[in-house]
Formats: sequence, C-alpha cells, structure tokens
Amino acid sequence: MTKLHELHNAGQSVWFDFIRRSFIDSGKLKELIDRGIRGVTSNPSIFEKAIAGSNDYDEEIKKMAMAGKTTKEIYEALVISDIRNAAELLRAVYDNSEGRDGFVSLEVSPTLANDTEATVREAKRLFMIIDRPNVMIKIPATKEGIPAIKKAIAGGININVTLIFSVKQYEEAAMAYIEGLEEFIRKGGRPDRISSVASMFVSRVDTAVDKELDKLGHLELKGKIAVDNARIMYAKFLEIFKSGRWNNLAYAGARMQRPLWASTGTKDPDYPDTLYMDSLIALNTVNTVPPNTLEAFLDHGKTEISISNDLEGAYGRKAELAAAGVDLDAITENLLAEGVLSFTNAYESLLQSVENKRKAVAP
Repeated sequence: MTKLHELHNAGQSVWFDFIRRSFIDSGKLKELIDRGIRGVTSNPSIFEKAIAGSNDYDEEIKKMAMAGKTTKEIYEALVISDIRNAAELLRAVYDNSEGRDGFVSLEVSPTLANDTEATVREAKRLFMIIDRPNVMIKIPATKEGIPAIKKAIAGGININVTLIFSVKQYEEAAMAYIEGLEEFIRKGGRPDRISSVASMFVSRVDTAVDKELDKLGHLELKGKIAVDNARIMYAKFLEIFKSGRWNNLAYAGARMQRPLWASTGTKDPDYPDTLYMDSLIALNTVNTVPPNTLEAFLDHGKTEISISNDLEGAYGRKAELAAAGVDLDAITENLLAEGVLSFTNAYESLLQSVENKRKAVAP
C-alpha cells in the first residue's frame, strides 16, 4: 500500500496533473494508477509542453499534415487521442468507484472563457467527440463561465470547474452545479450519471499575497493565506452540501461536487515541497498534483486528515490580512484574469507550434 492508497482510505483522491503521449504508451501512467493515482487532469500549458516540447507527436503530425489536415484538426486529434487513451486506462478505477473517480479532464479553449454560449457548445462538442463516460470537461469560473457550467451540467456533461481562486467563486460554482442538476432532473435525467469537481488553485494565491506582504513587512502571514483560503472554502463546501436543498438531490442519487485542490506544487523553495498536500487532506476532496510534488509526497508526505486544523485561525489571519491593507478579493480577481490569459497564451503557442511542424512537412 502506498501513501496514495492511505490518502484514499482517508477520503481524498489524488489525480495526476500531467499527460503526454510517451507517458501513456510507455506504461508509466498504468504504473501510477497501480500505485494509487485515481485520475488525470490536463490544461493548455500541459499540452503545450507535451506537444511542442517533445517529439512524441511529430510522426502523427506529419501523417495528418500530408493528408491535408488543418492545424486545429491536427491539434484536436492529438489531444483527443491522449484523453481517450488515458480514460481507457482509468476506466477500471471509474467502474470500481461507481463513477466517483477515474476521470480525465480536458479544457475548453481558453479563448472562449468570456463567452457563455460558445463555451457550452464547445463543452458539448468535446464531450460527444471523446465519447467516454469518465471524461470531465473543464470550464473556468469566470463571470461568463458560471452560467455555462450550469447549462453544461443540465445537459448531462461531467464538469471540472477550473481557475477558482476565491470562496465567492467557489460558492457560485457549487450553486451552478446544484441548479444544473435540478434542471437535469426536471428534464428526466438521472443525476447519478453526472460528476463534477470544483478546482481551487492554491499556490498561486500565496505567490501573489506574499509579494504584497513583503512590500508591507507583514512577514508573519507569508505562506499561510493560500491554505487558509482553501480551508475556508472547504467549510463553505460542508455548509452547502449539508443543506436541505442538496439533501433532496442526494436522495435522488446525485453526487457531491467535490473540492479539488489544484496548483499544489510549491513555488517558494523556502516552503515544504508537500505543503499543499499535507495541509489540505480532507474527506470528499481531490488533490491534483504535478510530477515533482507527487514523488515528494510518496517519499515523505503525510496522510492524516488536516483540513480542519486551525480553521478559526484561518478566519483570523484573513482578517489580519485585510487589516494589513492587502485586498484578497482584488488579488483573486487578478489571478483569475491572469490564469485565463496564461492558458490562452499557452493554447495559441501550442497551435503555432503545431502549425510550424505542419508546414515543415507539408508547406
């Protein structure tokens, strides 16, 4: 039994924040699944590094280019192939967990983040094309993304709500899930067929807040606010999913929308490398981790429930932060905008890389 199995026994699933063709084909993903990984997440930055930063896909790009495929057609074929293959490897986890785990996540184009209807159309299209029950479509929790999440859930699509930085965003995402389920049921759908997670980004909050704390000289709060923010989000999760409104859905067979801790690799070398795993262990949660953080956790991570440690202190430090003159709401709004921009840039860079490779063999 690995630490991943111990975490699962404690109520938390670990998903792997990485995907690449050679990683799948070599059997390494299967090895990680055997060691206790219960899902895979991807984003435009991960695919940019996989496709543009390796030669794993060059032969396939060449074949499709010679067949006259466009850059976007090639990109989509590469990505969908990886998602399907990973989903097949995780299908046993999905089946054995009765649809709780075993998911692979794919993001809608980040260029659509501020367009509700286009996001919904793309989510439906991708979900139908991939055609695997254990796939989640990622939609960012932007102002326009929240209603898209509701509509996608109402359409029977598994959704990974991404780029959540604030408790307010989380609450909006959770309510969009609940409202979407209610509409799905009214249309005769079975809620036990739908799964969703709400992805709170953790380390980026500390990175942004710490910069402000350095300027103000309040060093005692550094490295604490991101975990506090996530703990307060978890408290809100417990409140929402213990409500009478939720209980009615649960009685009909609906699954909780679990909090997912994302961006859990530490950015500051002064912090423990498993900080955002050790501190956020909780029942009914997911932690998606990058390769380096996973190896560190397997080596020396903790597996005891820790989410409720010092919740009162979390609220207190948040108040101290405001008193010190740091506007956490403004910071999280900016992080959302930066996240959308970062993924958009990665997506466009990836398309350009595919275009360059396509032209090299079929100008």
